[in-house]
Amino acid sequence: QVQLVESGGGLVQVGGSLRLSCAASARTFRNYAMGWFRQAPDKEREFVAAISMFGRSTSYADSVKGRFTISRDNTKYTGYLQMDSLKPEDTAVYYCAADLSFQTIRTGARSWGQGTQVTVSA
Repeated sequence: QVQLVESGGGLVQVGGSLRLSCAASARTFRNYAMGWFRQAPDKEREFVAAISMFGRSTSYADSVKGRFTISRDNTKYTGYLQMDSLKPEDTAVYYCAADLSFQTIRTGARSWGQGTQVTVSA
């Protein structure tokens, strides 16, 4: 398994932007698909976005399409989530995750980070 550490969360106003980073511990990071999930207070964790091992394929939740962009830099063992046009409903703890399969990361990611808080103020 790969260890993951998120950073880049914070407080931002409606319409603002943030970029989250997910640093992986292993040089084998390129062997893993990577995803972002979020959990708002009193809600279940939900899928946000995923990217395949070399970035050729991406997938987004409908709620973030056109506003969020997932990317990765395998030379830096790091993944990113660029969040633009933020809304109050984007407020949540954001987690990055990794799995050996892009097809199943949405429902069965094996490695998780500790999370980073994103708060969007109205």
